[in-house]
Amino acid sequence: MLDEPVSVVGGGLAGCEAAWQLARRGIRVRLLEMKPLRLSPAHSSPSLAELVCSNSLRSDQIHNAVGLLHEEMRRLDSLVLRVADAHRVPAGKALAVDRECFASAVTEQIDAEPRIEREAVEVTEIPSGTVILATGPLTSGALAGAIGELCGDALYFYDSISPIVYRDSVDLDLAFRASRYEEGEGDYLNLSLSRAEYYAFIDALVKAETVPLHRSEQALYFEGCLPIEVMAERGAETLRFGPMKPVGLTDPATGETAFAVLQLRNEDEAGTLLNLVGCQTRMRIGEQKRCFRALPGLRDAVFARFGSMHRNTFIRTPVLLTERMEHRARPGLFFAGQIAGVEGYVESAALGLFVGVEVARRSLGQETPLPPVTTALGSLLRYLSGARPGSFQPMNVNYGLFPPLAGGGRRVPKRERNERQSARALADLAPWAERVRPA
Repeated sequence: MLDEPVSVVGGGLAGCEAAWQLARRGIRVRLLEMKPLRLSPAHSSPSLAELVCSNSLRSDQIHNAVGLLHEEMRRLDSLVLRVADAHRVPAGKALAVDRECFASAVTEQIDAEPRIEREAVEVTEIPSGTVILATGPLTSGALAGAIGELCGDALYFYDSISPIVYRDSVDLDLAFRASRYEEGEGDYLNLSLSRAEYYAFIDALVKAETVPLHRSEQALYFEGCLPIEVMAERGAETLRFGPMKPVGLTDPATGETAFAVLQLRNEDEAGTLLNLVGCQTRMRIGEQKRCFRALPGLRDAVFARFGSMHRNTFIRTPVLLTERMEHRARPGLFFAGQIAGVEGYVESAALGLFVGVEVARRSLGQETPLPPVTTALGSLLRYLSGARPGSFQPMNVNYGLFPPLAGGGRRVPKRERNERQSARALADLAPWAERVRPA
């Protein structure tokens, strides 16, 4: 048993999940978070576990890889999933949350746990002892420098955020409610675009002025979260086959499928705020007003938050860390969350969960097998430790990371293959979950 508490640096999803898993197993934790003393350029709330980008944790369907990861985390008593389920907002097949209620509830749970001592302090050097670094992609400058000294040159990519508008500023007479491929009334508001309206929007995006990057940096984007104007530059049809695809959405006013559709998703439980789905951007504020207010139903849109972009930093995990996310040259130092090379809220929290379990059990003198590679969690860990160092990039969970199924060739329908992958994963997870469960 450790005499000193474990230092968890960072109060985001990964840090809170790691601290929670440690405390659940009887380990004392010092959770070091610079809020509210200092906020990063992308943060605005003093709460822990602030969701900076979207309010969606993506698909909650068991035959989807991230939905499978949701379920695995629920079975491992994840704090993040427990709170997300309690504060979900309508979002079709996705798990989306009221971001303020979610962050407040996580903060309350962490502060109510007697084994977790939260300190508001900006960490500028890597602490001594057993440490979990979960500072996320927005690590402050001084600490990033200390990490750089240990880990070498940091890698990075740019992430962008979608605008949010007030519901009462949207012309709801032009909107219809539906979720793709679902029968009955859905959870999204949809604004139909005609052919002329769509191509005018594309033209406006391509011509829009954007916020420039630092002169020494390249425009490296995560492919799963490209700025909308970058997607438009890749071809006029890109958005219509991406976030604005009309497939599965029939406009009840016409009985037909529109040429393109902009979807709006609830941001809060009261439904007063709406997120422009897939409209993440680095356009200047004036250009955002001009481009988005030209769309049907958004002529008088009032923005609660404009889109923006921020740099995400991560380390070269396959070279620097073991398969248990421990630094090879500094035993007792672990990395969790996006800084370790996963992308997405859920993946970050899942990595925090694993590292919390690993450090707790090691502190108690208990061996912990790695989660089976047939599980979503295990497949992510295998990717992080086994990816090619020269081309390493952050990764979302996906079925391509899983070992192939016996007899699961391409002739088997995709939905059936995915369901079989998920069934195998949950069956293989069960003995591991039982073994690592708190006493």
